[in-house]
Parts: sequence; structure tokens; C-alpha cells
Amino acid sequence: MNLPPKVTDRAFERLSEIGAGDQGQALRVAVEGGGCSGFQYEIKLDNPAGDDLVLEGQGQKVVIDAVSLPFLTGAVIDFSEELIGARFVIENPNASSSCGCGTSFSM
Repeated sequence: MNLPPKVTDRAFERLSEIGAGDQGQALRVAVEGGGCSGFQYEIKLDNPAGDDLVLEGQGQKVVIDAVSLPFLTGAVIDFSEELIGARFVIENPNASSSCGCGTSFSM
């Protein structure tokens, strides 16, 4: 059985801080071909679509389209605040390798 991705409280809190839900928007996490390792993440605010998996918490939504979902089985979507900047990050157990930029991976 494939486990759906998880979203941390910190990620939902950040969406709440930026008012995403108030504007009817969700954090879209998509996987597309390209990037330095074969696949890359696209993370952006977007409107939920009909075939999305919707992960909800704290009145906020994270959405993942049907095509990207298999690549994100069991992944954790988190929000990280580091010296290099604050950003949403994905810890993906399916990725066999990733690159330094943190947005690209291979399987």
C-alpha cells in the first residue's frame, strides 16, 4: 500500500502565516521531468484542481496532482528556516539521489 505524503505542522503554520487559505489557495507540490538529477519539484501557491490529492491541516491545504503522487509516496513536506533562507522542503524516501539545490532528484 502506498502511503500518502505527510505535511508537517510547521509547513501548515507557514501557509497560515502567508494567508494562503484565506485567499482560497493551496500549496501545490508537483514533480516534473528536468532538473539536474532527472526530476525536479515545483512548489507554488495554486488553486486546487479536480484530480488533486488534498492534504489539510490548520485550515490550510497542500495539493498534489495525480501524476506527481506516485513520486511522492511516503514523502514529508516541511518548512525549513535556515541561514540560506526559508523554504518548503521535501524529504522523499523514493529519491535515490538528489543534488545540492534540493529541488531535483532521481529515482
